[in-house]
Amino acid sequence: MREFLERDVLPEVEGRVRFHTRVAVNVLGMVERELELGPSQALAHAERLDRLGVADDAELAAAIREGGLAEDELLGPLAAAVRDKLLVANPRHLD
Repeated sequence: MREFLERDVLPEVEGRVRFHTRVAVNVLGMVERELELGPSQALAHAERLDRLGVADDAELAAAIREGGLAEDELLGPLAAAVRDKLLVANPRHLD
């Protein structure tokens, strides 16, 4: 569907329809990347949380608020989590 919209529809439309077609193309690209990368990213995230000694994102947030984790131990895992999210949402932001 993404390729059809990109190759066949997008060149033939303009204005509001073109904008919405581009949005649909971008969303479908995110879905493709999530399907491809999601399982391995979820596993890697769970492993990072485990190394930090928390069970999930809620516990991580609580530990950060309470000052229970040092900045130097958070930087790597949080940067990796953000990178993983960008790989799905918009890999061009990593350039």
